[in-house]
Amino acid sequence: MSSTITIRIDSKIKERLEKLAQATDRSMSYFVSHALEQVIEREEWQIGEIKRRVEIADQPGAKFISHDEVAEWLKTWGTKKERKPPKCT
Repeated sequence: MSSTITIRIDSKIKERLEKLAQATDRSMSYFVSHALEQVIEREEWQIGEIKRRVEIADQPGAKFISHDEVAEWLKTWGTKKERKPPKCT
């Protein structure tokens, strides 16, 4: 079962979509639906992962590495002075 929705898109995007639909012998609706499905799946996954990680971080005894420590470590990647990863405290 499908439903109809109305969206506003930039006219240049619509032109590209029309060309893509013609070139592939598919409908514009097919591409919009497919794109929406991919975006929704990615966003659902990301939100789920964030919630899961927050739950882990909220557990008693959770250990962390500060942002500054990680940033300083990453700056050394690929250099002759590359450091070992920081430890959780």
